[in-house]
Amino acid sequence: MIEGQDRTPLTRDFFDRPVLDVAPDLLGRTLVRSTPDGPIELRLTEVEAYAGEIDPGSHAFRGRTPRNSVMYGPPGHAYVYFTYGMWHCLNLVCGPEGMASGVLLRAGDIRTGADLTRKRRVSARNDRELAKGPARLATALDIDRALDGTDAIAHPGAVLSLLRGTPPPRDQVRNGPRTGVGGDGATHPWRFWVDGDPTVSPYRAHAPRRRST
Repeated sequence: MIEGQDRTPLTRDFFDRPVLDVAPDLLGRTLVRSTPDGPIELRLTEVEAYAGEIDPGSHAFRGRTPRNSVMYGPPGHAYVYFTYGMWHCLNLVCGPEGMASGVLLRAGDIRTGADLTRKRRVSARNDRELAKGPARLATALDIDRALDGTDAIAHPGAVLSLLRGTPPPRDQVRNGPRTGVGGDGATHPWRFWVDGDPTVSPYRAHAPRRRST
């Protein structure tokens, strides 16, 4: 349990807002992952907003598919996708149902259950790296496609839930372009992070894949 943190669960209404309001407001919140071996809790330190069909960087930009269907559902649910044939990433659906907007959870500070996450993140050089980046965060929390569509609003038996935690002061919140996003969405300043936090991942601009010849 994270000491000194407000453990009031976030409600559905928290997520039923525009994605650019929800994303920075998730910083400092406590994400709880319940596992058979015990709970894992982390303080969110970095996120990115994706605005559905109006956002070229979003999985929903070209409309609904079997892969992204959860994004069109009720706010407060988890959207989990598999990328590069290796990694899972965890998002939280927000905005009115049908808008397909969501927030990618990019990084966090593991405060409870670090011993559980170290078993899955054996390559981490220290605890600051356990959830430093979206794939690392999902790996540390044992997140995969089986949790796609999971309701992240606290309820008995919830495997994922969000608590109020302790948001950072506004003057400690920074924003800039999203990591690895190219094309028309490359310059959207929709990545938000806690300034100076050592768990925040480094920014990397989009690098087009080279086609083999």
